[in-house]
Amino acid sequence: MDTVLIYVIIGVAIVLGAVGYGVSLLRGRGRTLERQAPPARPGLPAEDLDRRPPAGPTDTVEAPEAPGAPAEVQVEEPTAPTAPEPTLERPESARGRLQRLRARLARSNSSIGQGLLALLSRGKLDEEAWEEVEDTLISSDLGVEATMELVDSLRTRVKVDGTTDEATVRGWLREDLLALVQPDMDRRIASSRVGDRPAVILVVGVNGTGKTTTVGKLARVLVAEDREVLLGAADTFRAAAADQLETWGARVGVATVRSDKDNADPAAVAFDAVKAGIEEEVDVVIIDTAGRLHNKVGLMDELGKVKRVIEKQSEIDEVLLVLDATTGQNGLQQTKVFSEAVDVTGIVLTKLDGTAKGGIVVAVQRQLGVPVKLVGLGEGPDDLAPFDPEAFVDAIVM
Repeated sequence: MDTVLIYVIIGVAIVLGAVGYGVSLLRGRGRTLERQAPPARPGLPAEDLDRRPPAGPTDTVEAPEAPGAPAEVQVEEPTAPTAPEPTLERPESARGRLQRLRARLARSNSSIGQGLLALLSRGKLDEEAWEEVEDTLISSDLGVEATMELVDSLRTRVKVDGTTDEATVRGWLREDLLALVQPDMDRRIASSRVGDRPAVILVVGVNGTGKTTTVGKLARVLVAEDREVLLGAADTFRAAAADQLETWGARVGVATVRSDKDNADPAAVAFDAVKAGIEEEVDVVIIDTAGRLHNKVGLMDELGKVKRVIEKQSEIDEVLLVLDATTGQNGLQQTKVFSEAVDVTGIVLTKLDGTAKGGIVVAVQRQLGVPVKLVGLGEGPDDLAPFDPEAFVDAIVM
């Protein structure tokens, strides 16, 4: 009995000892865990290891707490890429541009100047020679009436002076051609505000003359003169016309009023463009119209409607007729019909560098009684030049 009790006591003592030892181990581990420092956050100095980061903006996301993990995580929202600002072109000044483009005119009109000088500088000018002079001038589209005037003047000079010296003849030819081109005509383009409204320019012409391109180039000419310009895309029959015009304007920071509908009423678009120009207080509104065949009465009537609708809110200060200089006498027929429909005030001759028929300048001015105001001398964006009579004549005879 005593032996059994002894064994019981020993067993209890062993169990108690084991329990006590286990408890001491657990307490020691707990103290060890409490002394462990949290892992350092990348980029923070040592003194900030135990410091909570300040509360951030609304993009702070709380993370579940875990031993050794930071209490909060800062999430940076990605920054959207910024589109680069479009670079606007600054066109060169149009002043004196025709002087700079004289070489192109000289190349294209060399048959007039060189041919005439070769004929007139002969030692003897008989009737056959004078007939050749007439033929050369008529073939340049100068027109019969203007040709007779020029030949009569040259005949008189040669007879009175009794010389055919080339330098002298060149001087006579320059004087007479310049007189035919009429340098005293007013070639200014309406481009300044009139009272409390912008100047309004209506651009007309047949298909294929480069009319929409001319409108875009004209906008560049006016921007170069520090004018605020607004374009109206009233050519609603050609699908790409409005896009083309808008592209031209965007290159120099000029807005375009257009319709989102196919085959929209061109008169309505023109009306909206002028209205917008008045509200935005621009200097000039340029209206592009659909290319029209001069022998189609219905189309010409519609052009007249565009003019009448615009005039309900503003006068039209300028009507520019765009002609292809290479069409010659056929272009003269166009001028007459267009002038009856919309009172043309000025001519734009395109492709003048591509023809040897520079006499069309004289012929078209006589046909309409209005000046050539602009000439196209190439396909570049700044190849539209204000017409300069002296530079034009010099390019022919010099």
